[in-house]
Amino acid sequence: MGIVPMPELTTVRRFEAAGFRAWPAGSVHYDGAWAIRLTNGHPAKRLNSVNPLDPGDKSDIEARLERAAWRFGAVGRPLTMRLSPLAAKTISEHLDGLGWSRFDESMVMRLPLSEAAVDEAMDQIPMKDVGRFVGAAIAVRGQDAALGLGLAGVIEAVEPEAGLFVLEQDGKPLATAVCVHDGDLAGLFEIATAAAERGKGHGRRIVLSALKWARLRGAHTAWLQVEAGNAPARKLYDGIGFSELYRYHYRQPADIQA
Repeated sequence: MGIVPMPELTTVRRFEAAGFRAWPAGSVHYDGAWAIRLTNGHPAKRLNSVNPLDPGDKSDIEARLERAAWRFGAVGRPLTMRLSPLAAKTISEHLDGLGWSRFDESMVMRLPLSEAAVDEAMDQIPMKDVGRFVGAAIAVRGQDAALGLGLAGVIEAVEPEAGLFVLEQDGKPLATAVCVHDGDLAGLFEIATAAAERGKGHGRRIVLSALKWARLRGAHTAWLQVEAGNAPARKLYDGIGFSELYRYHYRQPADIQA
């Protein structure tokens, strides 16, 4: 695969803002153009990270890291930076000098729904019961049930319309997805297939059903985030027609990652 051209910063800002609306943190504090997102009820990095949002905002980095560290420490979260193309290069260089680790590079991918093969997708009515969806999502991922309350809180805080999709067989959840319809955008989250059911097309089916639902409501572009190293997921999304838009990664102090 060739090098993906860097999109204009206005495009990155649009999708970053859509991501913040679609998967809201419990609290957001601003230090200049650094958005500090923290969520007591859920440990996900995207919900607990410092997000620089302006390449021109690169002053007083050390002092701002100290202030951010205090906020993270107050809620018992490890200090984590999430660096997208909106972060000044100086920030990454400063973290390199401090010996911070870099990990979990992720891709933001998009798909024009006019090009998506959703016409023949299964019509599926989203769930209304958040608790039932969360139970299915936890079961499909094999996660600790204790995460359910936090996930429910995140979903209930979503302000745009959110479709909750579960593919079941004999009452057993096989795959899940959340589709957030936000104007002409449709963001996909919590896409997962039970380990024993992978490779059977369930992921493709539920994603296309969710996209069909969103397109019927006026969405023109679908988007999602996936770890760059997740080869099975990338194969699924490539096969549907998603293409890479930009990447981001996380940074943490070396003593946290050790």
